[in-house]
Amino acid sequence: MTQRTTPSPRICSNCDGFGSAAITTGGRDRHGHLRTVTADCPACKGTGTRTARVREGARA
Repeated sequence: MTQRTTPSPRICSNCDGFGSAAITTGGRDRHGHLRTVTADCPACKGTGTRTARVREGARA
């Protein structure tokens, strides 16, 4: 008998699975570290995955 496997997570189509990105602002702080801003994908809220769509309609 075959073993059941969990389905693979659905990758977000808007960000291709890269939900967050660190963007440098070009400057450095007084300790010499780069200043960065984190940008999250608005569709998946930074997770990189999407939930399954719920199908609408009657089942026969």
